[in-house]
Amino acid sequence: MKKTNGQEIIQLFESWSPKKLAAMDNDPIGLHVGNLNKPVTKVLVTLDVNDVVVDEAIAAGCELIIAHHPPIFRKLSTLRTDTPQGQLFEKLIKNDIAVYAAHTNLDVAEDGVNDLLAEALGLQNYEVLVPTYSEEMFKLAVFVPVEHADQLRETLAKAGAGQIGNYDSCSYTLQGEGRFRALAGATPYTGEVGELHVEQEVKIEVVVPKSIKSKVLRAMLNSHPYEEPAYDVIPLYTTAKEMGLGRIGKLPSSMTLKQFAEHVKVSLQVPAVRVVGDLSSTVSKIAVLGGDGNKYIHAAKRAGADVYVTGDMYFHVAQDAEAIGLQIVDPGHHVESVMKVGVANKMQNLCQLQKLNCEFIPSKISTEPFQFV
Repeated sequence: MKKTNGQEIIQLFESWSPKKLAAMDNDPIGLHVGNLNKPVTKVLVTLDVNDVVVDEAIAAGCELIIAHHPPIFRKLSTLRTDTPQGQLFEKLIKNDIAVYAAHTNLDVAEDGVNDLLAEALGLQNYEVLVPTYSEEMFKLAVFVPVEHADQLRETLAKAGAGQIGNYDSCSYTLQGEGRFRALAGATPYTGEVGELHVEQEVKIEVVVPKSIKSKVLRAMLNSHPYEEPAYDVIPLYTTAKEMGLGRIGKLPSSMTLKQFAEHVKVSLQVPAVRVVGDLSSTVSKIAVLGGDGNKYIHAAKRAGADVYVTGDMYFHVAQDAEAIGLQIVDPGHHVESVMKVGVANKMQNLCQLQKLNCEFIPSKISTEPFQFV
C-alpha cells in the first residue's frame, strides 16, 4: 500500500461522484475548508459538519472530512471567530482538517445517497425517479487478431466499457479478414515489411460513456498487439446513460401502508415517521428521494408510485399529494445519514483497488436536531 494525499483521495471520489452530476444551480460542492495538498491517512465521512463532528475527527486523527451537507451553503460576508460558525472553521483550520462537500452530485451518483436508501428499503429493480443528467454514449469498434480477442475484451470491460443497465462486459464480435501492408519504418506485429498480409481478425464492439471515452481508448491502445490498431468511435445519438434524483422500484412482496411505515422506521433507523394515506391500503411500488423532496410529488405520481418516501414534507404539499392519490411516508431529512457507511465502504474499496493507504471512518455522531417525545 502506498501513501496518498488529499488530491488523490478527492480525484478517486469524483471518479464515481463527479461535480457535473450536481442537480441544482450553484450547488456549493467541492473543497470548503483547508487544502488537499497534504498527506491524508484518515478521512471522516459525515452527513453534517458541526462542532461535535469536528471533535470526532480530531480525536480520530483525520486530516480530511467528506460531508454530504455543505458547511458553507450560502456565501459568507464575514468570518468572525466570536460566532459559532466562525469558531467551527477556526477549529478546523487550527487542526489542519480539510472539509470537502458532495451534495446533490452524491444524491445523483450511482452508489450514492438515493441508491443507498433504495437498497436499505429493499427495493427491487429500481430506476431513476427524476432524470437530471444524460450522458452521451459512443460505440467503439476495434479490430484485433483472433488470439488476442479475449484479452482485449477483458481490458475494455475493466476500463468500464460495455456496461448496459445491470449488465457489464457486454460486447459483440464479428470475424473476418484484415489486410494490410507494412511500409518502411514499420515494426509489424505480424507480416513482413513491404508485403501484403492477410490476418484472421475479429471486430469487437462495445458501448462507452463519454466520461470514460479517453480512459477506454488508452486502455485499448495499451493492450492492443498492433503498432497501429484500426478502430472506430461512433456517436450513438439515440442512446444515453440517464442519471438523476430519487429511485423507484418494487417491494419483494406487497404490504399495507401501516406495515410499510413500520418497515421504513426499522430500515432507516428512525423512531417515528409521518404518513399521508390510508393505512390499510396495499402498497408495492415505492419511490424514495433523500432530503427535501417536496417538489417531486407529481414525478412520483406519474411514475406510478403507491408511496413516496421523502423528508421535510410541507403541510400544503402533503395535502396536494393526498388530493392526487399519492401516499407519503416522511422519515425526516436525517435518513440521508445512510451515506456515512455507504461512502466510507465505497471509498475504502476504491483505495484498496488502487493500493492507497487510507482509512475511511463513518461518523458515529447523530446530527439529527429533532427529538420525539
